Amino acid sequence: MNNSIVTEFMILGLTQKPELEGLLFIIFLFTYFVAFLGNMLIVIAIVYNATLHTPMYVLLLALAMVDIICTTSIIPKLLATMLTSRKTISYGGCMSQLFFFTWSLGAEMVLFTTMAYDRYVAICFPLRYSAIMNHYMCVALLSIVMAIAVINSWVHTGLILRLTFCGSNTIDHFFCEIPPLLALSCSPVRINEVMVYVADITLAVGDFTLTCISYCFIIAAILRIRTTEGKRKAFSTCSSHLIVVSLYYSPVIYTYIRPASSYTFERDKVVAALYTLVTPTLNPIVYSFRNKDMQAGIKKVFAFLKH
Repeated sequence: MNNSIVTEFMILGLTQKPELEGLLFIIFLFTYFVAFLGNMLIVIAIVYNATLHTPMYVLLLALAMVDIICTTSIIPKLLATMLTSRKTISYGGCMSQLFFFTWSLGAEMVLFTTMAYDRYVAICFPLRYSAIMNHYMCVALLSIVMAIAVINSWVHTGLILRLTFCGSNTIDHFFCEIPPLLALSCSPVRINEVMVYVADITLAVGDFTLTCISYCFIIAAILRIRTTEGKRKAFSTCSSHLIVVSLYYSPVIYTYIRPASSYTFERDKVVAALYTLVTPTLNPIVYSFRNKDMQAGIKKVFAFLKH
């Protein structure tokens, strides 16, 4: 199978301590449900309400869908392995998980930058916003996001498929991610490490830089607002957005910028939890549930369900 002797992998999971597994199972199950239901509610609210069919909310819809795919590609399998003694995943299942996770990772990073650009145009050029962020621009931006995400995922998954796994099949992680798979490979991984480094610099560092630049312009525009209340609300929104964005980019940059030989999996599992579960859970709260239009849209969904 793709020059690989290994037909399945054993996933060690979050911890080797049985007394902690029950607690971690409850925490991850609860967090996953919060993330899944929160993002699904956003998807339904935006699709159901015609008033939310604007560029900002279409980008939020895309972010929610990416978060659903990200968490669902990892957490259900993790929870299943925690319930059984057979903690394995097939070679094909591992590669599929790797592809969908890498796709969602790339999509989310570029989406954060796109959303920051949308807010930059809305706040710095309010009179020209409708002309700049029209239907065609929105479709073009989303197409770029999807194209970058797919290419990124194809490249890294394709390079992993070329590797030979002939020794240990034990993944010291809670899902199939590039770093632990590189650590298991019997064949040279130099080209993989170079491509991961290039992707980390261009996608993670590059997008984070562009996002921060957009928010610098937004903050400069906010400082020109005359009312104290207006400034307070705007700063509150910007700061919460930047915190969530930093919580996502920082661990991703930290994880993927290092060579395979320097991975410390016990610590890296905690770091990975930030961008696989914590950020997808926080995104609906920070980007949507605090928004008055989204609140109104969600109320309409609940009112519809009641009837």
